[in-house]
Amino acid sequence: MRTKAAVIIATVATLIGLADGAQVLAQRRTPPRDPKSIALFNWLWYMGMLRGVQEIDAVATLELKATGTIGVGGQACTLTNYRVSVNYQTPGMRVQYTCTTADGQARKAIEVVSGQFAWDEDVVGAGLVPGRGTATPNQGALNERLIRLWSSPQGAPKAAVAGGDNTKVTMEGGKTVVTFPIPGVPGAEAKATLNASNQAERVETRLGSTVTEFTYEKYADYNPPDDKVEGFYAGHIVEKRDRATIRDLTVTETEVGNLYVVVPVPENVRNRSSR
Repeated sequence: MRTKAAVIIATVATLIGLADGAQVLAQRRTPPRDPKSIALFNWLWYMGMLRGVQEIDAVATLELKATGTIGVGGQACTLTNYRVSVNYQTPGMRVQYTCTTADGQARKAIEVVSGQFAWDEDVVGAGLVPGRGTATPNQGALNERLIRLWSSPQGAPKAAVAGGDNTKVTMEGGKTVVTFPIPGVPGAEAKATLNASNQAERVETRLGSTVTEFTYEKYADYNPPDDKVEGFYAGHIVEKRDRATIRDLTVTETEVGNLYVVVPVPENVRNRSSR
């Protein structure tokens, strides 16, 4: 049933930061027995992320397209294009969008995070080749972008596994709740509530007094019709920060077959951010 995906991604066995979690989920042929391992296994399994005989989390990258609105300058901006490219192994994410505000103003942005660096681009890959585009350091957006990456439908279970002993599983109101630290953001903790299908319906992340809430619904395989791999993703995503809506997205297409996605850091961003 998952042969196509397994052929594509069977060689991908190690994900960044999963040294502890891999011991829990990899190299096992019998179901886990303790409640925490069961919860994490089910979460990844029902997302379609465990592959191969050893049932290893082998999803390394994601491409996503969506419609909807995004908050720009304190107002909703209707998207005409929205694309997200993610690499989970060398953690990085590029979000490209164009949108139009209610007053008819067109907006365009390329927001990038990679490791501990955040920047904005005027063209994809700006700053990597001399004379091609401008990469503008934006370290102030680092925590926000890492939280978005590791609170996402695929990123959250990966972060929970990477949390090792710092990840906790409880039951609240008959639902499984998983709390875990956000990788790369000291002091940030996420709380994921899973639905009856063992998929995150809500992830609330706190950093100091700032609360970012993500709600997810309509999980399905949004890969193209000729490339269905039973890799599931939320079809409707709402992100709120301190109760204000930041993103309201309807997913139109995903690619979870481990496409080639890299997010290298331009030298000017690396040098500026290290000062």
